[in-house]
Amino acid sequence: MEKAKDFSTIMYGRKSVRVYDETYKIPHEEMLTMIQKATTAPSSVNMQPWRFVIAESDEAKEKLRPLIRFNTKQNDTSSAMVMIFGDLECYEYGEEIYNQAYEAGKMPKEVRDHQLAAIIPYYKSFSKSEMNDIVKVDSSLAAMQFMLVAREHGYETNPIGGFEADQLAEAFDLEQERYVPVIILSIGKAVEEGYESVRLAADKLTTFK
Repeated sequence: MEKAKDFSTIMYGRKSVRVYDETYKIPHEEMLTMIQKATTAPSSVNMQPWRFVIAESDEAKEKLRPLIRFNTKQNDTSSAMVMIFGDLECYEYGEEIYNQAYEAGKMPKEVRDHQLAAIIPYYKSFSKSEMNDIVKVDSSLAAMQFMLVAREHGYETNPIGGFEADQLAEAFDLEQERYVPVIILSIGKAVEEGYESVRLAADKLTTFK
């Protein structure tokens, strides 16, 4: 498996690639490994609201195609389209997550019980708009981490924000009121070099107080 040489290459050597080797398929085991690494990203009170749906079959990509506006080239040639949703009811997994931490010896029982008693009611009290903000921030962190992990595995990605957000969940059999689409990432082996973009200087964007 092709590996990037160092972290600086992973972080800063990225170009915007939109055309991939359409004959290359990523093994499920490797995709799950990449997702597992991506989900080491931080999340609010460790609720891990990100949910991944992988469109890799011709049928799934055909279903996705009319929903991604100007990004059909990525859809048609990529190994897969990684759809990342935020779960507005992620707190339902709170007990499982905190029990897992306790059983792994990472959290005392008293801390687990105290945290669950405080966090679950707190999350349930949020409005849909407040939860929407939380899960989108957290899921975006996982998305960025997935892009870095993919580069480490020798793949290129392209983040896509132009899609029919009001149709995506239902199209892929998710409950629309619960699962919020955050971003779509195309992934695959690049067949074009891609193009570089520019960034504003840090001193233009930063204020020291």
